[in-house]
Amino acid sequence: MLRWRLKLWLLLACAHGALFPEEEVALARGKTALVTGAAGFIGSHVARHCSDLGMRVLALDDLSGGFRANVPEGVTFIQGDIRDAQLLERIFNEHEVHYVYHLAAYAAEGLSHFIRSYNYRTNLVGSVEILNQAIKHRVHCFVFTSSIAVYGSINDLSQMQNPNRSLSTSGHKALHHQQGLKEEDRPTPEDPYGIAKFAFELDLQAAKELFGIDFVIFRPHNVYGPHQNMFDKYRNVVGIFINQIFHGQPLTIFGSGEQLRAFSYIDDVAPILARGPLQHRARNEIFNVGADVAYSVNELAHAVSEAAGAPGHPRSIQPARLEVEVAVSNHDKVKEYFGVTSTVGLKEGLERTVRWYRQQGYLFRPVEFQSVEVMERLPPAWQREDLEERAVCHGSRVSRASSHDGEL
Repeated sequence: MLRWRLKLWLLLACAHGALFPEEEVALARGKTALVTGAAGFIGSHVARHCSDLGMRVLALDDLSGGFRANVPEGVTFIQGDIRDAQLLERIFNEHEVHYVYHLAAYAAEGLSHFIRSYNYRTNLVGSVEILNQAIKHRVHCFVFTSSIAVYGSINDLSQMQNPNRSLSTSGHKALHHQQGLKEEDRPTPEDPYGIAKFAFELDLQAAKELFGIDFVIFRPHNVYGPHQNMFDKYRNVVGIFINQIFHGQPLTIFGSGEQLRAFSYIDDVAPILARGPLQHRARNEIFNVGADVAYSVNELAHAVSEAAGAPGHPRSIQPARLEVEVAVSNHDKVKEYFGVTSTVGLKEGLERTVRWYRQQGYLFRPVEFQSVEVMERLPPAWQREDLEERAVCHGSRVSRASSHDGEL
């Protein structure tokens, strides 16, 4: 009878397409999970998978970059800032939290050069506030979504043209894409975003040593799919390309377009994050997670155009930026620990994403900063007449091209 019930629960957990092992469903059932950033892109999917696994989910988000419509049904939504220590204390006092899934962050890597203080206050100090509560309330496991950016210069380095600067990725100027970045490679973050992520990785390890709190760290890369805000001008080339096509703009390609990246569909990332604390031998380990197959930016442009029904969509070739030519991570470890055998192909993933965009994604509104802390060398594409330079910026949302409020 018990085995039959577990199978039934597994079928319910698979309702959205994620296949969870029976023993993990049994471990998750009845547990309470706090998911930060649950109105954002990856966080909303992780919250849904945690709920599918049978957890009671507390979804925390301040809606500064996410949308209420992303929060899955059946979870308890709490609007609030991860930097608000008193709010966090109330949440942990009122609920017995077993697992923390920390995904709240401002993840525009290039922009982090111009909002350094905001970046560290949000991505590092805010993370520490949550960890403090997790330690004091004896949370069973703390799952942290880090980034491939900890390895070094992965993305555009804020599009700065700086011929005197050298690039490194885990201590190397170039990376052979057949091998990929491995978890044991030495992190050498080179922008404030990557530095903040790596600093908190180190803090989690320090907390484990002193307080015994378990953690699992995931380093995803180039994730795309439904719930992604396609109007975000600061990050994610898939979303930028889709937005440009549907607004009749040429696809912006920097340099030769032969830069290699692996583009990870959300369903290849979020279910594994949700399973993090349920695989006990994965505790206190670090995992790269995402797609294996690398594509050039030119190949991506072609694939997005085909998926959007606009083959041969025009392109705008811009001067080359300072960026690593090949940035692909190795996923042997996550496959071994979590039994991952296959991933969603680029063609299928893009078709799913475009289909969602046609249904809902176009209603999301632009998200931009009202101010930055440093204006010098800010890329022209990010400048606006009303953009201000201020000692303290708050990451306020600006909606200039749409009247929608994101509530859908």
